[in-house]
Amino acid sequence: AQPTVSRHSTALNVDLANGAMSFDRVCREWRCKYTGDKSDSKSLEAISNVLDEYLPQIKAVSDDIKVNRLVCGSCLDFKLMMTVPLDDFGPWEEKGFAPEEEFLAKIKAIDGVSQVETQTITNMEI
Repeated sequence: AQPTVSRHSTALNVDLANGAMSFDRVCREWRCKYTGDKSDSKSLEAISNVLDEYLPQIKAVSDDIKVNRLVCGSCLDFKLMMTVPLDDFGPWEEKGFAPEEEFLAKIKAIDGVSQVETQTITNMEI
């Protein structure tokens, strides 16, 4: 789709839903399940260590990247959401969302980590 100015924003956006919504930021999500209680989970601690290792590389993806870490203690979800401007998304996608492959390989090797998945989704503050 050709970028257009949305009726909901003055920024250059891509329209969705016949113009009822638009976006100019795209999120790449890395997620998995961990085991144990959130307060003392060894697998969640190991995921945190991997995140600490890769966070500088992740933050270097874009000058305007927003990185959010989400942890659900009841459903045992760990999610990392990295949102970048639309202009930065394509170049990052062309590089395989680096360091995605390395990061995911490391968390897959952690005992107690399962259901390692990724998703690309729009992410707009409204």
